[in-house]
Amino acid sequence: MSATALLEADCISKHYGDRTVLNTASLRARAGMITALLGRNGAGKSTLLRCTVGEIGADQGNVRLDGVTVVRPRLAWLAKRGVCFVPDRDLLHPGVPIGSQCAWVARDCGTASVVDTLLEQFGISHLRDARPRSLSGGERRRAEVALALLLAPRVLVLDEPLRGIAPLDAEVILAALRRFAQNGGAVLLTGHELPLFMASVDAVTWCHAGRTREFASVSAAMHDFAFRRDFLPSR
Repeated sequence: MSATALLEADCISKHYGDRTVLNTASLRARAGMITALLGRNGAGKSTLLRCTVGEIGADQGNVRLDGVTVVRPRLAWLAKRGVCFVPDRDLLHPGVPIGSQCAWVARDCGTASVVDTLLEQFGISHLRDARPRSLSGGERRRAEVALALLLAPRVLVLDEPLRGIAPLDAEVILAALRRFAQNGGAVLLTGHELPLFMASVDAVTWCHAGRTREFASVSAAMHDFAFRRDFLPSR
């Protein structure tokens, strides 16, 4: 993996009381690549993402942006420098039309020229006047990722972006993330939708018992016995 790491977290440790959630875990978002952070529930994936983007503080470890260590990383500071975090919760204002929310973001970020294209790519052009509370889960998630791209990020970090949505919605989101990566962006995402990921991601970081291991590809992960035993338990 020779692509430039735009955002890195190294040797991250995090404890909650006596419980160790992460122990020397690492993660990298590389330019032009989609990296999947995979592992079983409770392995520490979401905590690692949140430490990486500065939403919560790590007990130990370092975060680097463009190779420079960030002292006490904070989400707002990283966001101003091109890191966008899409957490696993509703981001849209429930009572404001999708089109209005996109227009606000695009005006502030200078991306008004791409609003129509993005809405069309995400298949939500006809939902401009719809309010998020009236949409399906898949429609809301597509709108959230479209809104994130309107921020013109360099690094896009998504926690469980495909959870609970239909396969067709997931394919639309993954296609958009692929276009973003092809244009030089870096993507980190978590999830359990391995069949979809296999055709879409470039690299895998496996989170197991609070530690991580990097694989150069999904294929490399799938050919690793320990990963298969942990992530694909026999039935």
